[in-house]
Amino acid sequence: MPKLLLNIIGTIALVLGIIGIFLPLLPTTPFLLLASACYVRGSRRMHAWLMNHRHLGPYLHAIYTDKGLSRRKKAVALSTMWASLAVSAWIMPIPWVRPLLLIPGIGVTIYLLRMKTAEPEGSTQRLGHH
Repeated sequence: MPKLLLNIIGTIALVLGIIGIFLPLLPTTPFLLLASACYVRGSRRMHAWLMNHRHLGPYLHAIYTDKGLSRRKKAVALSTMWASLAVSAWIMPIPWVRPLLLIPGIGVTIYLLRMKTAEPEGSTQRLGHH
C-alpha cells in the first residue's frame, strides 16, 4: 500500500479511536492498534508520536508488551465509558434502544476486567503472591 494511503487510514483510525474513548459504541483499542499498524508502515514520525503520546502511548505499550493496564487506568476507562453510556441513555429519544447500550458497556467492562492488571511501578512481589 502506498504510504500516503496508510497514513490516511491511520489518521482516520486514530480519530475514531479517540472518539471511542468518549463514545461507548466505538471501540477504542482496535482503532488505536490499526492506527499504530498503519503508521509503523507509513510514517515513522507519526508512529513515534503515537507511541510516545502522553495518554495513548502507555496504553498501546501495555497492550503490545502484555503488561496490562494499571488499576487506575482501568478505573478511569470504566468510569468514563459508563458515564458516557449514561449520558447517551439519558438523551436517547427511543426508549427501547436504551437497554441496548448495555451490550457494549458490559462487553468492554468484561474485556478490561479480564485484561492483566499492571503492577504499580516500584512494587515488589510479596512471597506467595503472583
